[in-house]
Amino acid sequence: MTSLTGTEELAGPLSAEGIARSTVAGAPLGADELNRIDAFWRACKYLALGMIYLQENPLLREPLKPEHIKSRLLGHWGSSPGLAFIYTHLSRLIKRDDLEMIFLAGPGHGAPGVLAPIYLEGTYSEIYPEKSEDEKGLREFFKQFSFPGGIGSHCTPETPGSIHEGGELGYVLSHACGAAFDNPQLIVAAVVGDGEAETGPLATSWHISKFLNPIRDGAVLPILHLNGYKINNPTLLARITHQELEDLFRGYGWNPYFVEGSDHDSMHQAMAATLERCIAEIKTHQEECRKTGVATRPRWPMVVLRSPKGWGAPAEVDGRRIEGFWRSHQVPMADVKTTPEHLHILENWMRSLKPEELFDEYGRVLPELAEIMPSGRRRMSASPHANAELRKKLRLPEFRDYAVKIDRPGNTGVENVPPLGRRRWSWQSTTRRTGSVLRSTQSTASQDCSGSAPTPKKNFAIARSHADIMPTSTGSTVLRSATGSGLTTRIEASRVSAIAMDCRTIRTATHVRITTFCVSHKLIVPVRCGSAGAFSEIG
Repeated sequence: MTSLTGTEELAGPLSAEGIARSTVAGAPLGADELNRIDAFWRACKYLALGMIYLQENPLLREPLKPEHIKSRLLGHWGSSPGLAFIYTHLSRLIKRDDLEMIFLAGPGHGAPGVLAPIYLEGTYSEIYPEKSEDEKGLREFFKQFSFPGGIGSHCTPETPGSIHEGGELGYVLSHACGAAFDNPQLIVAAVVGDGEAETGPLATSWHISKFLNPIRDGAVLPILHLNGYKINNPTLLARITHQELEDLFRGYGWNPYFVEGSDHDSMHQAMAATLERCIAEIKTHQEECRKTGVATRPRWPMVVLRSPKGWGAPAEVDGRRIEGFWRSHQVPMADVKTTPEHLHILENWMRSLKPEELFDEYGRVLPELAEIMPSGRRRMSASPHANAELRKKLRLPEFRDYAVKIDRPGNTGVENVPPLGRRRWSWQSTTRRTGSVLRSTQSTASQDCSGSAPTPKKNFAIARSHADIMPTSTGSTVLRSATGSGLTTRIEASRVSAIAMDCRTIRTATHVRITTFCVSHKLIVPVRCGSAGAFSEIG
């Protein structure tokens, strides 16, 4: 395993094959831990294939036959091995360091690669007992995948630990950032597909690093899964040079670490070393800012994982390339039920993962493999952060206030958007000096933008930041901001027009008294603002 720091390495051809090449050198895994991690990953890949292909004979305890194959094959193999690889290595660190972490799969169509470790760590069976941890439950687990009323082929809301379905590409970093807000101990691992990375929302959301506060927020660890292809075309980020890719993410404000290759043992060591470095960096940034109380903007770490598309699939079928190519994106061989040669290839592929070394006689994953995963609520699939167990009571308005009165059918015209702008404000009649905020605990004013009020005598809109009171097309300016004549002004209106929904601020350089300032045609609220030069905010 070499480092990607030399000029020759950076300038050389990029490849997702061979011995691992990584930014971080090191081999932190002992032989036993390495073997167990690889075995657990093999179990994940076996389950992923079973979900896509099998409805019977889940552990291949008899020769594979056409009747064991689903009639309709759905699912995506291409990103599943990489997703399971990432999930497994993150789980190792969660257990070692007792981390709070959740997992978001941007390429959520690769759900088999996420569902597999969730099943193996026991969470799926806890929530869905019929998918028990034995041969019978495993058969049901396989059969129900991508089946009507069964298990979705994306990371749907029914998936334990999933707050992001994926598949509708582009939003994984935005959702990850939202999950990290105000959760200072949480790390959100967000896998970004390289096809997804070409969408507008995702390309923009690399800027989340500028919004995360290292004192009060958690951290987001983006992992760009660079497997080279999207459906049936190469991806852009997989075709640019290493230096350009690194410069791109440094320009966004990240500190990128690269893990590239396909050799299992060296890739495990490289990924383990890289994630250890990333977690250490996150903790260092947070501890420094929390100790000093200064919320700087760190250069947060991220990972670029370059591995083959459909990692582990047959290299070729019928002379056509499968592994490391777009043909492995979805179902690599869609005719195994009707083509004996392809059925034989599938059986050999699944048997090469050695299920007899992964599951006991009852069909349960071996205890020594299950032990590498965290337990209880530390499992990413059982995290209270992802399963609606950490709740805050919402401050919701009275829904009856938004009802539309209908005197008789077919006679009332109502728009659906303006009611969304209705607010409830609390105001207090008081006097404040410069910089003060007028807030109320006594009287409440409700803004009504429904358009159902009578025609106003005068229309005024109060802007949030510019002039004090600006006239609408039918009104005239009564008060101007900045310099005034020192006069006291009286404003009368029966209703502020709909464009006053941003009505917040009255800025004056004079004494201003608004004796009948009307926010709603139903309510007139008297407000008195203070001395010359006062900046009063009503909010």
